[in-house]
Amino acid sequence: MDQTQADTALPQSTEELALGLWADAERFISSLLRPWSAYQILIALGLFLAAHLLQKLIGPKLHDWMRSKGHWPNWRLRILVVLHRRLRLILFVALIWPTVWIMRDRTWPSRSYMLGILAQLAFAWLVIAVLTRLIVNPFLRQVVRYAGWIWVTLSILGLTEDTRLLLDSAAIDIGGTHLSLWLLLQAVAVLTALFTLARVLSRASADSIRGNKDISPSMQVLLMKFLQVLLYGAAVFIGLKTVGVDLTGLAFLSGAIGVGLGFGLQKVVSNLVSGVIILMDKSIKPGDVISLGPTFGWIEALGARYVSVVTRDGKEFLIPNEDLITGQVVNWSHSNDYVRLDIHFGTAYSDDPHRVREIAVEAAKSVDRVLTIKPPVCHIVGFGDSSVDYVLRFWIEDPTGGLTNIRGNVFLALWDAFKENGISIPFPQREVTLLPGSQVRTETE
Repeated sequence: MDQTQADTALPQSTEELALGLWADAERFISSLLRPWSAYQILIALGLFLAAHLLQKLIGPKLHDWMRSKGHWPNWRLRILVVLHRRLRLILFVALIWPTVWIMRDRTWPSRSYMLGILAQLAFAWLVIAVLTRLIVNPFLRQVVRYAGWIWVTLSILGLTEDTRLLLDSAAIDIGGTHLSLWLLLQAVAVLTALFTLARVLSRASADSIRGNKDISPSMQVLLMKFLQVLLYGAAVFIGLKTVGVDLTGLAFLSGAIGVGLGFGLQKVVSNLVSGVIILMDKSIKPGDVISLGPTFGWIEALGARYVSVVTRDGKEFLIPNEDLITGQVVNWSHSNDYVRLDIHFGTAYSDDPHRVREIAVEAAKSVDRVLTIKPPVCHIVGFGDSSVDYVLRFWIEDPTGGLTNIRGNVFLALWDAFKENGISIPFPQREVTLLPGSQVRTETE
């Protein structure tokens, strides 16, 4: 067969399959015109109406009973909520199956065949609707639910093989790869299942790593990122191999992506590599207090591309990892949490500097956050124009609590101590000498 014949064979096969499915649909519709088929449809409608009325009657009472069980565990209450939302379908399933069993016992099996199909469909839809509630993501839950409903419907109606052949016939050939709608649906289903499994394993591993106190925070983040890349990469690889995709054809694509990363995504790759370096050398870790230019705050999280820094005023800065590698970063808590702070003040020349130093040290010790294991010290740093200048140095071990507020508290303690002990804080004064023959004018002149 030449290429032209091969190209025309595929549409003909697709047309034949579509005509076959249409013929099956016509036979099914014509079967509905038979008397007992119509009777079964009326019975099913009557059972659904009965289930609807029962739901209107039982639903409010069940809801009130659920509200009285607020002390139950949350998981049990969630199950009750799911069952309450599907109460109409539950009642329909509970009514139609006994009806099918009774009719099979009292009449010919053909007279309950359609009711049996509806009973199977209702039960399968109910099971899928309840089980998909376990999926947290709303979009993924809807996709899995509708896909499950379509699949069980086709299976119960016996149309899975014809549908598979129809979807497989709608395909294109690229080189040696046969891409069809059936292959695409398989890939989506398998990858969704594997990605969900990878996500569950990733979260479980992350919780286990966070609970291990022997691993440093930066190494915890590195291990979690490594596991995420490993699990999701394995999910993609296994998923594509499972559906029969030839991965050797991706070699050229991976080379093109590498070139694109080298030229067009330099900053992205630089930030990713910088993030790995930061995690490995442990220069910063979650909880550290850092200063980068005008930004001062503590590290909230380490990401693959950026570091989240939260300041005292509640702002969250997303700083690229590259800036932390190439720029100058002040880590206030790199090796330990001790931070020394300096405040400068001055007193009058008439005050005893020995006494001023003692009072300043005691005032600093009276502030709660000032450490006593590393006692404050006070030194004279110069003789100014109007005052004797001092520097008071003290230590804290909680820089995340803020620096400006602790400085303010120490200044207040100095103010109270100086006022109590008669120590004066001078302000600049100037003496003006009028030379002989000078004249002074007032504003009224």
